[in-house]
Amino acid sequence: MDTELKIIGYARSDFKNRSETPKQGCEGGIEAVLEIDEAYLEAMDGLKEGSEIILLTWMHAADRSYLKVHPRGDETRPKRGVFSTRSPDRPNPVGLHPVTITGIDGNKIRVHPLEAIDGTPLIDIKNAYSPKA
Repeated sequence: MDTELKIIGYARSDFKNRSETPKQGCEGGIEAVLEIDEAYLEAMDGLKEGSEIILLTWMHAADRSYLKVHPRGDETRPKRGVFSTRSPDRPNPVGLHPVTITGIDGNKIRVHPLEAIDGTPLIDIKNAYSPKA
């Protein structure tokens, strides 16, 4: 079984650390640029401005030791298992980000709204709606 992840690119964002980043893109995400590695340019065929996509990222600043967290970081709420939350702190910190493509220029894809910090590795892009994809 091959479980190796391939980094296909990186998010370039004005968010520089977790403390300034919203919990979800719809809560203050910004326009950001995905820089796709040249080796994966062919995989971009079919992407277009206005398309809704889902980004899968590797949340590299996450703490992988957590199994329980306070939901949304609110310490007044009791801890629950990370699998019932969207916390970045989890055994495998895979991020899920629904965004819209606002532009494409070569290997750069501009998207909105993204809440990933600058330099976040991109592990996949999926079509958000794929009945015919």
